[in-house]
Amino acid sequence: MTLQQSRRLQSLLLGTLAWAIAFLIFFPIFWMVLTSFKTEIDAFATPPQFIFMPTLENYLHINERSDYFSFAWNSVVVSFSATALCLLIAVPAAYSMAFYETQRTKGTLLWMLSTKMLPPVGVLMPIYLLAKNFGLLDTRIALIIIYTLINLPIVVWMIYTYFKDIPRDILEAARLDGATLWQEMVRVLLPIAKGGLASTVLLSLILCWNEAFWSLNLTSSKAAPLTALIASYSSPEGLFWAKLSAVSTLACAPILIFGWISQKQLVRGLSFGAVK
Repeated sequence: MTLQQSRRLQSLLLGTLAWAIAFLIFFPIFWMVLTSFKTEIDAFATPPQFIFMPTLENYLHINERSDYFSFAWNSVVVSFSATALCLLIAVPAAYSMAFYETQRTKGTLLWMLSTKMLPPVGVLMPIYLLAKNFGLLDTRIALIIIYTLINLPIVVWMIYTYFKDIPRDILEAARLDGATLWQEMVRVLLPIAKGGLASTVLLSLILCWNEAFWSLNLTSSKAAPLTALIASYSSPEGLFWAKLSAVSTLACAPILIFGWISQKQLVRGLSFGAVK
């Protein structure tokens, strides 16, 4: 076998492996969407049915039972607001840690990341009581604050990593030209790191959109996002898989479409600084 043939075979094997992994990752989503168009009888059929008569009765049931757009609007407001608040806090914090590093910087970053290892149920009671005493139960403000706090360590870490890859010479040149701190950040630093910031924003939005623990424990009806709507389809009588798949599809669809549209920016941001 020649070197060229060996490379072609290697490329074919890697391509096949990539497609196999992609299929395994995508299959649960495909099956969820497929099940959403089945009747409950077809959804429970053994062996699973790939050929069936599709129906929209599950989606019609969701439309009759609950106000989907109200839950979706809560998810949009909470996710985008928490992400914006995260950036307002994380950008200055990452800037100071990246360009004015001290002996405690690494320890502070590790401590921030260690807070993600804390089980949420361990702090549920004090946070619930605080929300109750301040009148924030079943409000978007409570979810925005909580989502901001739980995602802030990851956002700071990501932005810090992107800022560290930016040469200091660029900022020093801006200072020599008389740029203020605000001009240095807005006109120089942020445009250079816009790819990394875009991927950070996308990741934060996904994490906020998918957060279920706090939405189930701090909301009931007014501020409940789509994760709470999904949980409402679990009843003492059991799980109705077709209806649960339909509501899950409706909950996942917006963020999946948004991620698909923004995938180029996401990949570019995640690979920011990888090639010098």
